[in-house]
Amino acid sequence: MTAFALPQDWQTPLKAALATKETLALQGFLDAELAAGRTIFPPQGAWFRALALTPLDKVRVVILGQDPYHGPGQAHGLCFSVPPAVRPPPSLSNIYKELGSDLGLPRPQHGFLEHWARQGVLLLNSVLTVEIAKAASHSKKGWEPFTDAIIAQVNDKAEPVVFMLWGAYAHKKAANVDSRRHLVLKAAHPSPLSAHNGFLGCKHFSQCNAFLVKNGFPPIDWTLPDVVA
Repeated sequence: MTAFALPQDWQTPLKAALATKETLALQGFLDAELAAGRTIFPPQGAWFRALALTPLDKVRVVILGQDPYHGPGQAHGLCFSVPPAVRPPPSLSNIYKELGSDLGLPRPQHGFLEHWARQGVLLLNSVLTVEIAKAASHSKKGWEPFTDAIIAQVNDKAEPVVFMLWGAYAHKKAANVDSRRHLVLKAAHPSPLSAHNGFLGCKHFSQCNAFLVKNGFPPIDWTLPDVVA
C-alpha cells in the first residue's frame, strides 16, 4: 500500500488521522484504482498540494471546496483553482466578480490561486481525488473524515482563523468550527446556479481582511499577479 506523502508540517498533526481504518481503506482504494489504470485527478504528486503550500502554523483563512475538477488538466490540488493555462471555470469567474465588487480588484487573467495559498489561505477540497469525467466518484471512500481531521486541527489553533464557507456542503463540513474564536462567514455557492442567491454581494473578502487586521495579522493580498502559462 502506498503511504500518503504528507508535507512535513502536517505529518504530526495528522498522525492519528492517517492511522484510522477509513484512511487505510482509502489508501487501498486508491492503490487499486491506480493499478487498474484509471486516470485520477489531480496527479498523485498534487493530492496534498494545499497542505504543502499552507502549513498548519501559517493558516489564516480556510476556503472549502467539494471535490476536484474532473476534466483533463484542471485539478492541481487547490479548491477552485486551475493551472495558469486553463480558463477559469464558472464558479471561479463568479469569485472574481465578487472580488471586483467587494475590493475593486481587476479581474485576473488566469485561475491559478497559489498566490493566495502561499499567504495562508488553505484551499481545501473535502475530497482530494476524482476519476476522470466522473464527478464525485471518490466521495465516501474515506477522504471526508480525513479532511474533517484537517479542519479540526485548524479549529484547534490558538490564533483566530477566517472560515469562508460557500454553499450548504461547506456549511455542513465546518459545522463544528468554534465561531466564538474564529470568524465563520457563510454564503451561497459561487456556482452560476446559486451565486445570485447570496454569494454575489457577500463581501467576504473585505470582512476577512478586516478581521485579520483587527487580530494583529496582515491582510490577504487577494490580487493575483500574472503568471507564465
